[in-house]
Amino acid sequence: MPDTQISAIICTHNRDTYLGAAIDSLLGQDFTGEFEVVVVDNGSSDRTREVVEQRASDSRLKYVFEPTIGLSVARNTGAKIANAEILAYLDDDAVASKHWLQVLYAAYQQNPQLAIAGGKVTLLWPPNIEAPAWLSSELAGNLGAYDLGEDVVYIQQPGLTPRGLNYSIRRTFLAEIGGFDPHLGRVGKNLLSNEELQMTELALKGGWQVAYLPEALVAHNVAPERLNRSWFLNRGWWQGISECYREQVAGRAGIGQLSRGGERLARGLYKAARYFSNPAVRFDNLVYAYGQIGYLNAVLQGLLFTANNKSSQ
Repeated sequence: MPDTQISAIICTHNRDTYLGAAIDSLLGQDFTGEFEVVVVDNGSSDRTREVVEQRASDSRLKYVFEPTIGLSVARNTGAKIANAEILAYLDDDAVASKHWLQVLYAAYQQNPQLAIAGGKVTLLWPPNIEAPAWLSSELAGNLGAYDLGEDVVYIQQPGLTPRGLNYSIRRTFLAEIGGFDPHLGRVGKNLLSNEELQMTELALKGGWQVAYLPEALVAHNVAPERLNRSWFLNRGWWQGISECYREQVAGRAGIGQLSRGGERLARGLYKAARYFSNPAVRFDNLVYAYGQIGYLNAVLQGLLFTANNKSSQ
């Protein structure tokens, strides 16, 4: 497709239950130009390939199998297979609104300095299930919720970066930084993250822009197995590990990480105790504190690794 203007990419691993709806939401886009849909099967052992083949009559749909497990690896594979300059990534358990691709593409056409853009994300709850009382609006972000309002926002703080489940990037910028970092992003069942945050930092440092586009709307399915406290604690742990790695890449690793992590751990525990009567705020801060334990664990491993290397030289 030499005239493809935007490539929609779904990276998937054993999500055949949701995948069909994600693909259909892309094939049904109201887009005035040419687009393609690339499905990267990241080592799935379920019906993923069958789900794609059921829609193979649509020439815009491509399938590629990537055996090396890892979200960042799959994203890089999708970028290699795709033809367009603008790459739009949709999670395999999400559903894009009708004008998703059009909104994204228009933003890049109007702004040559735009490197990354993403939109609002709402949550699709399982039938007869509501948000538990212990789930704060902040922790709902771990389920994918993302809403910065009804106006376009140019991101200056990396912590506000668009969610990976509703994410687009300019190929030129992606090539400039060498692709997605395979050391970040989920690998199987581990919940490494922060790859989008790192990308935003690199974009801003390089003079590019990052935008939140409220009309680029996506709905994200909430898997029932995520609605338990242990999933959020595990997510917080891996978030801490991811933050440690990101600091290492940025050259901020060292003994100072211990004091930073310790202060954050104490702050989380203090707030959990202070707001004990509020189940959502209490649990939010417990997850934060638990994440700092994961961070400190990764810091100690890094320091020991560095010390052992020096002693062996």
